[in-house]
Amino acid sequence: MIRFFTKNQYKNTVLALWALLAILQACFTELMDDEAYYWVYSNHLAWGYFDHPPMVALLIKAGYALFHNELGVRLGMIVLNLFTLILIDKLIPHKNNIVFYLILAGMGAMQIGGILAVPDIPLIFFATLYFYIYRNFLESQSWKNTFLLGLSMALMFYSKYHGVLLVFFTLLSNLSLLKVYRYYIAVIITTLLFFPHIYWQYTHDFPSLQYHLVERNASSYDISYTLDYILGQVLLFGPLVGWLLLYNGFRAQVRTGFERALKFCLVGVLAFFLLSTLKGRVEANWTVMIFAPLVILAHQAIVRQGLSLSFRILKSTWVISLLVVFVARIYMVWDFVPGIEIRPEIHHNREWTSAVAAKAQGRPVVFLNSYQEPSKYMFYTGGVSYSLNSVHARRSQYNYWHMEEELWGKDVLLVSNHRPYIPDQDSVFVGQRKLWCRVDSAYYSYSLIQFVPAVTAFTVKPGEEFTLKLGVKNGYDSKVLFDKDPFVGYAFSSKADEDWRKTVEGSLLLSDALQRDSVEVLVVAPDVKGKYTLKIAVPSVRGMDPTHNSPGVKVTVE
Repeated sequence: MIRFFTKNQYKNTVLALWALLAILQACFTELMDDEAYYWVYSNHLAWGYFDHPPMVALLIKAGYALFHNELGVRLGMIVLNLFTLILIDKLIPHKNNIVFYLILAGMGAMQIGGILAVPDIPLIFFATLYFYIYRNFLESQSWKNTFLLGLSMALMFYSKYHGVLLVFFTLLSNLSLLKVYRYYIAVIITTLLFFPHIYWQYTHDFPSLQYHLVERNASSYDISYTLDYILGQVLLFGPLVGWLLLYNGFRAQVRTGFERALKFCLVGVLAFFLLSTLKGRVEANWTVMIFAPLVILAHQAIVRQGLSLSFRILKSTWVISLLVVFVARIYMVWDFVPGIEIRPEIHHNREWTSAVAAKAQGRPVVFLNSYQEPSKYMFYTGGVSYSLNSVHARRSQYNYWHMEEELWGKDVLLVSNHRPYIPDQDSVFVGQRKLWCRVDSAYYSYSLIQFVPAVTAFTVKPGEEFTLKLGVKNGYDSKVLFDKDPFVGYAFSSKADEDWRKTVEGSLLLSDALQRDSVEVLVVAPDVKGKYTLKIAVPSVRGMDPTHNSPGVKVTVE
């Protein structure tokens, strides 16, 4: 079998087999939560979104136009995943096919995750394309390569913000670029191409920066953040040989300026996110853009050391790695261990969404504090759905879409996976999904109304009363309708004690606030010293915390 993979004439066969398995997997695997969420993105194309840049939405839109099913959602990712391998093949000089294919066989996440409609896949591809063009730019600083370098950097940024790290560490590896005027031209091209997204962020008060740099930070360091990150990197790049590939990637000797850039990006990205664990939890997949540098450098190190111990380890584990991947592929299609929670989101989606649709009886469905469930519901049933997020939950893109207006005054089915919001009411149990629901008449909520604090942080004494000045932004295009005119209130929460929450209904009517450009709200500080986040909140659904209608304000009580 090994000889089969060593012959150059079989390269197309290997790529075809890779693509065929990806297509079959994409066809028969139900959508993961985030994939459904990004599919909703594609129905609302824009230059930006709360969580990510728009590349993932554009790719889903293109694929779904051809196939209205899971394959259509994932088709663009399958194509980019395949072309990533083709580019890496071209980037390795004096390639040893057997080593290259053994490395790929050991990287289970790339085989399984390469079909998923998530921003990581275009990031991996455009990062690889960036390295391919950067190598050409080093060889010839032509106008063609200058434009393509600027284009590749912009496409990386449109895929995921993490791509900026590759540009930074590439520059750090070759500071002489600062003397090359065409490199500046490439940067200008990138800036011009990326400007529409920057403008979108500006007009929406930079929600992505607020979320990723502020809201996701943990209150204090936990060593598990660092340990989980290290273990996650080993598993990400191969359940059995990830450690070996990382070891060889780090020990690879650089012989060219291009390999130096790969090494700086590999070490720099891993070190950056390692340091980031001091501020909070880091997801393992945040480092996926170093896939190409790792494969290339690991290949070079193994080949240059004469196919010794590392090669023998790859050779002795590739079959086991593929067996592990095969079992994972089967599980993604068939829930053969229903009593065990292993990514339950990829199973029974048609069943639970159909059960909720039967309860709704044609009514719109409002899910509480979940961006995943309304996305799944709309994909699998075609029904109208919305995500209503409370002041103590995270925001999502649903806080920016114009969906509430068509729900005002209508009967809706409220659905929550948190029973206290809907106690002693009807329920849906399908697989491992537990949902509670109730019918509410005359639904109203106001997530698009935002109050902008004049300050972002301040210090007060325990129990102190203070006045918070707020600008008023009405994000609705039509007249705001009311059932019972709600009072504008506020809510405190503490990251140090996640169970500590306080919501207060104020004395300012929402209708009065909408008639002004700015308002003042009287706030009473918590009695206990500590650090808190304060948000302005508007009551909406009976029995639920109010919605958050402002950015967070950091309040220190001392």
